[in-house]
Amino acid sequence: MGIEREIKLALPAGQVDAATQFFTARTGEAGRASALENIYFDTPALTLARSNASRDGLWSGKFLFVALGAMWAYDLFIDADALLFRQAAPELIELFRTNFTRTLWHVSRDGADLEAVIDQGDVIANVSGETRRAPISEIELELKRGEEAALHTLAAELTAQLPGLAPDDVSKAQRGYSLRER
Repeated sequence: MGIEREIKLALPAGQVDAATQFFTARTGEAGRASALENIYFDTPALTLARSNASRDGLWSGKFLFVALGAMWAYDLFIDADALLFRQAAPELIELFRTNFTRTLWHVSRDGADLEAVIDQGDVIANVSGETRRAPISEIELELKRGEEAALHTLAAELTAQLPGLAPDDVSKAQRGYSLRER
């Protein structure tokens, strides 16, 4: 498995239409939109997050359910993370969820193949009966094949075209954990 080469940019809400037009003009196609919902689980004491077994929300949504079901039903996992999950399973609660629309384009640039997505939605956490929200508004550019320079060139073009676009290294999962802490 290769190293993922990706650039994430915070997208000001007022620039969503301009970003959509940029990618549509560049590719000649409307982006492919899909609704995504992820649910992040852990114990109330954040046992999984603190153990680093749940890396950036890896064990979330249906995947967690399938993984835990497989451990119980088939006993396929025997490593330390699996044991931790098995012990934590009775205490698991929903920590937060991400609900967003992802619009995707395949972009060719300088002989490279890139994937460009605009994510728009919310991170939602229910804490002690209070619903807390943080917006998701970002562009992710990922190099699928070719030279990394093409990725940086596309990011520079976007930044020049869209005022307020800025690098952003805060993940959706990090936003969710922050909502629970405030």
